[in-house]
This record gives sequence, C-alpha cells and structure tokens, in this order.
Amino acid sequence: MQIELANFEKIYTHFVGNKSDEEGITISKTPLQLNDESLKELLLNYFTHPFKNKEYNHFHHETDLNLNELYTYCSTIFADPDALYLQSINIAKHLYEQSKHPMIKGGELYVVHFNDCVIDGESTDAIGLFKSETKETFLKIFPQGDGYEAVSDKGIDIRKLDKGCFIINSEKENGYKVCVVDQTNKSSDAQYWKDDFLKIVSRNDSFHYTQNYMNMCKSFVTDQMPETFEVSKTDQIDLLNRSVNYFKKNESFDMQAFTNDVIQDEGLIDSFKEYKNKFQEDHQMPMVDEFEISTPAVKKYAKVFKSVLKLDRNFHIYIHGDKDLIERGRDDASGMNFYKIYYKEES
Repeated sequence: MQIELANFEKIYTHFVGNKSDEEGITISKTPLQLNDESLKELLLNYFTHPFKNKEYNHFHHETDLNLNELYTYCSTIFADPDALYLQSINIAKHLYEQSKHPMIKGGELYVVHFNDCVIDGESTDAIGLFKSETKETFLKIFPQGDGYEAVSDKGIDIRKLDKGCFIINSEKENGYKVCVVDQTNKSSDAQYWKDDFLKIVSRNDSFHYTQNYMNMCKSFVTDQMPETFEVSKTDQIDLLNRSVNYFKKNESFDMQAFTNDVIQDEGLIDSFKEYKNKFQEDHQMPMVDEFEISTPAVKKYAKVFKSVLKLDRNFHIYIHGDKDLIERGRDDASGMNFYKIYYKEES
C-alpha cells in the first residue's frame, strides 16, 4: 500500500485493558485534543508510515460478511462519518471482548476517519484503528538556574506502532482492502489482533500471487533441489538469480514461460511442478499459472533470494552473473576444496 495523501479531523481515544485481568475499558467523551498542527503531522506519520508497501487483506466471515463486527462498524462510518464516535465505542468494546489471552497488554485505542486520501493513486477515504501498548522511558533535559535538570517520563515511541489497521473504502463487497501492522505478541496464542479482533484473511491478488510464487521458488531451490538432484551451491544461486530476475523484468507471470526460460531442464521442470502442487496444498494457498506481477511484492521479497556463497567463516562470495566464471575444485594435497574465479578487471 502506498499512502500519498491523507488527512483527518478527529481522533477518538479509548483505553482497552485485558479482560482476563478485569482491567476494563475507559471511554473518552471528547476527541483527542491536538494543540497545534505539528502534533497532527506527528500523529499522521505515526499512523501511516508503518503501512508502506504492506500487502492487502480483507474482512472475512465463514457464513455472512455482515456478521463480521469490524466490517459492519466500518461500513457504518463510511456511510455516515458523523457516526465515528458511537462506532469507536463499539470497536473498543469488541476489542475488549477479544483481549482475553494473558499475554495481551492493555493500551490506548485510536479510531480515526481519514478523508481526502490518495492511496495507490486513487482518491478515497479510510478508517484507521491503532493501539499503543508499549510505553518507553525517555529523558527530558531543560534549563534550571545556572545549569540543567533531567527528569524521566514514559510515553509512546512515535517511530514504532504496536498494532494498527488501515481499512480503505474500496471493494466493499469483498470485505474492503485492509492492511495490518502487529509488532507485539508474536506467539501464536496471542494473534488476537488479526484473527479474533479483525477476522481478516489474505486477498488473492497480484501481490499475494507474486509473494507466494517467490517464496515457493526459493523453497524449491534451497530445500527441494538438494534432496532430489545433485546440485552445486553455484547452480542453486544461479537459479535463484534467474528466478528473481524473471520477476523483476516481466510485468506478468506465465508458468510455462517461467519454467522454459528459468528452470530449463525437463526433469527439473517436472519436479518444480510437483513441488508447486504440494506447496499450495500444504500452505492452503492458490497458485495460479498466470497473473500480473506486483512490483511492491518483488521489492519486498527479492531480499530473501540470497546470492551468497559462504565458505567456512573466512569468505563470502556474492554471485550475480555468469556462474560459468566460477569453478569448484579440490586440492588433494591439503584436503581442502577451492573455487577458481575468472574476471577481467578489479574495481
């Protein structure tokens, strides 16, 4: 997601505690007071920056989308922005009901309606749900008499959003376009923000198709190939490089073109197709044969394609080009392996 422009008029803030500890909720009666424009800019950056290049999800319900609480609350706000306050209370109460796990921390919930937004090049409005759970200790230094005095206090680190959700007023019939941030409580037992509170699932769009195929390709090359074929590390790195270059250079993915251009070997192609079928079954994700390649997904997941040859703890060789310019051998006298590298000039 790319947020190019966003604005807001009001923020409603409520405290939501841990229900199992009976911490309760505290409902504010007025919007958050912002004394100057600089505070508004700080909050806007705090709320929006963590969502850069995040993938989209959508609200979900097993039987009827209207039974998803957040979907219903957000639909009401989009239809009538003046309903923001009452719906923010409903959202806070719903979050409290889901905050039962002992690892869940209480914190401030911010409910915001963003207007005049430009997101991914389209004009729209959006709803933001943000929760701050972690308080950091900081020092304040100020002049006192002929010197300075230091005091400590606790507050929110505006560079780190603990939990957040951005709901875009688009594709309502499919559960809206939803982006999520969750920096705390990584254990599976505490994944309440996504699973219990929001009830979201991944969207089957170009971002996820691209992400899934890139992850599957990497897994095939690094995990499956060595088990099935005799393959050198340089061959693996070469195939990883060719795979990621395909995604970088093409606007669309075609399974047949990919296997012919990148994998090439018939036996390897058959193994790749079998692995793809198993991968989508094991991970319960669709792996279609044709889709538009998502540039944000390629930028994000190209990082996992490591083209590094690690030799003991002494050397790292980065291979980006022709693998035929590096040869592997063994020195019988020393009983050690070696690589011979061909090049024209140093830089």
